Amino acid sequence: MSDPTPLTNRPWKTATLAGMASYLDSGALVTSGIAIGGAYAVPLGLDPGTIGALLGLQTLMFASGALVGGRLGDRFGRRRIFSLSLLLYAVGVALLLIANGPGLLYAGVVAVGFAIGADLPVSLALINEEAPPGKKGKLVVFSNMLWLGGIVAAVVLSSIVGSWGTLGGRIMFAHLLIVSVVVLVMRWTLRESAEWAAARRAVDTGDVVDAERVHFSRVGQLFRPPVVFAVIATGLYYATWNLGASTLGSFGTYLWTTLTGGGVAQFSQLSLLGLPVGFVAGLIFMRAIDRPSRHFWFVSGSILIVIAWTLPAVLGPSKFTLLAVLLGSGLGNAFAGESIYKVWSQELVPTLLRSTSSGVTMAFTRVLAALAAFGTPALAAANPRLLFLLLLGFTLVSTVIGLYWVPRLPKAHELEEPLLVVEDTIENTEKATT
Repeated sequence: MSDPTPLTNRPWKTATLAGMASYLDSGALVTSGIAIGGAYAVPLGLDPGTIGALLGLQTLMFASGALVGGRLGDRFGRRRIFSLSLLLYAVGVALLLIANGPGLLYAGVVAVGFAIGADLPVSLALINEEAPPGKKGKLVVFSNMLWLGGIVAAVVLSSIVGSWGTLGGRIMFAHLLIVSVVVLVMRWTLRESAEWAAARRAVDTGDVVDAERVHFSRVGQLFRPPVVFAVIATGLYYATWNLGASTLGSFGTYLWTTLTGGGVAQFSQLSLLGLPVGFVAGLIFMRAIDRPSRHFWFVSGSILIVIAWTLPAVLGPSKFTLLAVLLGSGLGNAFAGESIYKVWSQELVPTLLRSTSSGVTMAFTRVLAALAAFGTPALAAANPRLLFLLLLGFTLVSTVIGLYWVPRLPKAHELEEPLLVVEDTIENTEKATT
């Protein structure tokens, strides 16, 4: 079976259509939280236990999807897997749209969670591999801008229809369904990754000069030196950084209202204020990511994040310190955190293990965040200072990894030497995907 492949490669088109996985990921997480936890709760008879189970299951299914989709993307190609995963996403969102009880909601969150997990590592690999030299990091960071776009779209839409009850929730899911179908149709115009096709062809035909240096294709090699060090470093960096980010994202409103006496609407408005700042900072980082100045911006972002979490840990939770966390970490995260993790996950891992590695580290991060979420509300109520001290500690661990371990790791192109020749033709891509 051959894959129909267009004649030309348009990196920005590829980055946009593949990067929409990030938009749909963040959009699904925010929409599910608002719709299932709010708009659907009373009309569909959802008690707190059911709501927690639904949202927790979606996170765990993301982890499963990342593991499975990442490996399948390395084995069978980027284009096939991210098309199938997006089709599953559309089916899942449709179930959430029409749901009239917990049964369809469970089916929907399983499908959506698994689909976005499977889509993200494969889509990031395609963006990186189809980007021209000198712009690979820029286009990968661009996907993080789309992630912000998904949050903004969901929050803005919820501000309009959020008070409409069940109808408002269905409208929010309809937005995701329409976007996913449009992106799915347009993704069929993309070709398979030429870099992946060349690497797959070299392995399948044995057409390499030094088998030991280029055959990074079997999953077992992911857990042996030298690749295992990149997996551990990026996985630990992403997971320890994400504990703070996920706590703020999932429990920011709870912490604000419970620990400071502030209002829900007030916290939402403050959250929206930080998004334009993060967007502008992201544009700056896109320009710097493929240049030597990347290190300066990464160090600056890391310092901002550490300072942000230090304030509530040292001074205790208050409106001032929580606002500092919200705005300070939001600005710092534009230059560190998930955006730099996505770049490292592509730069440090050989082609035929790239999406597998991303899937493993993403799954590890989401599972750790889900487990931490079970104890966060209780710890915040019993000893909030300890909660913030722990989050500061994890932030310091991620900073040390990013500053001192990751820069010492070999790049993927060094591991894959001699470099594979990427023949940019339809015929070669079709052979690799047959």
